[in-house]
Amino acid sequence: MKFISWNVNSFKACWEKNLMSFTRKEKADFYLFQETKTSPEKLSDLEKTLGQDYLSFWSTTTRPGYSGVVTFARQKPLQVIYGLGDKRFDEEGRVVTLEEKDFFLVNAYFPHSRRELERLRFKLNFNEVFADFCQKLSQKKPLIIGGDFNVAHEDIDLANPRANQNNAGFTMEERAWLDSFLEEGYLDTYRQFVKEGGHYTWWSYRFQCRLRNIGWRVDYFLISLSLKGELKVAKILGQVPGSDHCPIELVLE
Repeated sequence: MKFISWNVNSFKACWEKNLMSFTRKEKADFYLFQETKTSPEKLSDLEKTLGQDYLSFWSTTTRPGYSGVVTFARQKPLQVIYGLGDKRFDEEGRVVTLEEKDFFLVNAYFPHSRRELERLRFKLNFNEVFADFCQKLSQKKPLIIGGDFNVAHEDIDLANPRANQNNAGFTMEERAWLDSFLEEGYLDTYRQFVKEGGHYTWWSYRFQCRLRNIGWRVDYFLISLSLKGELKVAKILGQVPGSDHCPIELVLE
């Protein structure tokens, strides 16, 4: 079973570049897209289905051109959960969850703490509510969580850790939260295969950062520990254009 997560930084813009050709090539069972910046009402039937036989489940924002997530699935899930049950975060369209027979699939776009850390408290509150939400789900079934966490976990997850100490996305608080979340029973799937640094999922558009590989790894697939034996592939598709992020892939048996 193949999963792909990608912060597309505008679904429409990515579609106009190479999104459809990418999905046709990959043939994943599930696509998790973040920062869609649109709603299904503004899309054609072709865009809503990726040109293939997919069902789409959107969590959109009340603010035009901002945030939003969508999950595409080949089959109808048992149920769909939109948001976290907290208006502060749900009005920004940050989470959609599918219940499948053997797992919950959570598509999440975490808030950015922004310059001067003006939104750090908001993000930490989101993190706390998100952890509670996942803990309740995990009592029923294992979780697969994919998305843009907007945090580089360790020094090896960004090109310039020393220069970015306590900057947005690399504060002690954000990193400590991810430590604690993983300790609750989750695996960072990519780190089960790749231990060294130099592999990133986001690059600034400025200063040819992508060409020079000056980036951050902020996009993750996390899975419940009980799924570790099913883990076959976790990789970064760093050569795929279309956004300032690149897709990540997960394969479970």
